[in-house]
Amino acid sequence: MTSRTPPSDPRPPKIRLFSRSSWPEARHLADVLRTETVGGALLLAGAVIALLWANSPWSDSYTRLGEVVPWPGAPWHLDLDLATWAADGLLAIFFFVVGLELKREFVAGDLRDPRRAALPVAAALGGMLLPALIYVAVVLSAGGEGLRGWAIPTATDIAFALAVLAVVSSHLPQGLRAFLLTLAVVDDLFAITIIAIFYTADFQLVPLLAALAPIGLFAVLVQRGRTWWWALIPLAIAAWTLMHASGVHATVAGVLLGFTVPVLARRPAGGDQSATGDAGAGAAGEGGLAARLEHRWRPVSAGFAVPIFALFAAGVTLRGTDLGALLSDPIVIAIVGALVFGKSIGIFGSTYLLARFTRAELDEDITWADLLGIALLAGVGFTVSLLIGDLAFGAGSTADDRVKAAVLLGSVISAGLAAAVLTRRNAVYRRVAERERLDADGDGVPDVYQHPDAR
Repeated sequence: MTSRTPPSDPRPPKIRLFSRSSWPEARHLADVLRTETVGGALLLAGAVIALLWANSPWSDSYTRLGEVVPWPGAPWHLDLDLATWAADGLLAIFFFVVGLELKREFVAGDLRDPRRAALPVAAALGGMLLPALIYVAVVLSAGGEGLRGWAIPTATDIAFALAVLAVVSSHLPQGLRAFLLTLAVVDDLFAITIIAIFYTADFQLVPLLAALAPIGLFAVLVQRGRTWWWALIPLAIAAWTLMHASGVHATVAGVLLGFTVPVLARRPAGGDQSATGDAGAGAAGEGGLAARLEHRWRPVSAGFAVPIFALFAAGVTLRGTDLGALLSDPIVIAIVGALVFGKSIGIFGSTYLLARFTRAELDEDITWADLLGIALLAGVGFTVSLLIGDLAFGAGSTADDRVKAAVLLGSVISAGLAAAVLTRRNAVYRRVAERERLDADGDGVPDVYQHPDAR
């Protein structure tokens, strides 16, 4: 008798959800999270100051400050008050950094691999569709007033979320932190698309086409490695101005400018492929112009632009407000329910379905309870949610004040629930974090990134 070799399994290997990424990617992630955590603390400080100021005996001065027009009669409809400059101007810096991060993720990060990208993309879609559906269902059941705000609860604020993690001292494994950041990046991409398509007012084609000229010149300079600030900054301002005049929200210009910046390091003259090959894409991303600009502008975004926006945007006055009427308002119920339940169920459910109908399985250090904590944390919506609220109902309107109160309430509830879930496993996270930092051979690279089976 002849022995028969059992046939090999033709199916592809199982996908490991929330597995540890490469060391260059992990190092980049640590730098981003460090900056965003500090920025999140400043964002919280700005929001608290705004709330206290708006509900103090000096609330009139808070309102008057936001209404100050620094240069009245300016051309191109630029006679904007300070609150609008904070939303349209300073947030352009935030969206420029988002554009840089998106480009890096698609070229050198996890999103360049379709197998790894499937998880955050599916989770982001689930975490946006279900909140929007919950909002629409609640508002329609109450008569349909306020439908224009359907996109308010779809965005996750990564800085706010990371500030919550810092407060509860959670030592999340690197795979979960990478998932949270990538989820927020994809979430921002969808939010930008929603703003550009659904919240464009008084569209003007000529200024929009004209904006392509400074964006194109900006692209030519950065692609050639020219980082002349005296050229790039005026071109960025011109692109922002023309985009604003077109009726498309001006912050979209920041994203487009970020997309033009090259990610991979320029090939050396000798033709060395080590920095440009696919295997080294993550490391190459560290040396590219996008990484350098992100390193320069992310602290400005997280440490100045977003906190100042929070200072002007979060000041909802509750003095003399009937809290019962506020909490029973359909818009408030819709936003709070969508942030707390829609985000968590959408993200958790889409991830579970992905694992259920594919060969994917959780990484051995991760449990479904961990994912629930992250899904709840994603219900923290602030910067983009408040921006969409302004666009949907008009800054300073009665509906806009209800939106601010609802976003703050929903975010606080989501943060509290996430903290309760995540702190239960903090001891486990701490042991995983210690293992991920262990460098027994002293070569500067933790052992788990060189020997994945290291314990």
